[in-house]
Amino acid sequence: MEGHRVAFQLSLRAAIAAGLAVAVAGLLHEQNPIFALISAVLVTDIVPSRTRSLAVPRFAGTALGTLLGACFVVWIPNGPWLPVLGVFAGMFLCHLLRLRGAARLAGYMCAIVVVNVGQDPWAHAMHRMIEALLGIGAALLVSLVPNLLRTNDG
Repeated sequence: MEGHRVAFQLSLRAAIAAGLAVAVAGLLHEQNPIFALISAVLVTDIVPSRTRSLAVPRFAGTALGTLLGACFVVWIPNGPWLPVLGVFAGMFLCHLLRLRGAARLAGYMCAIVVVNVGQDPWAHAMHRMIEALLGIGAALLVSLVPNLLRTNDG
């Protein structure tokens, strides 16, 4: 029964954060609110304090991965290996910078930026970063609401 409560609460938190992120992205007329949704789901944790404690490193990892991806697009010829390089570089750089909890987002953001770039890689990167930050912000807001059901995990 305990496992069901944990799964229910995590699912509910992630769903509410995702819906909030998509709604705000829509209000801001962002191009791809799906990235806000994905980020919200990725960073939502059953333990609200963990979501909050990792928010700043995750914001930093998002910015780092986005910037790195834009630089890659501008300076490195495109190819099927570029997202692979992006994931590796973003994640490993977070490790070197001791950004605990940010590595997956940095790799994810770098890869997203190097895939499907339009005419202006910097504008593309900026929009992906805004969308991801909206997802992280939505998860952070949801983390301020206490767990509805008591669990051993949170």
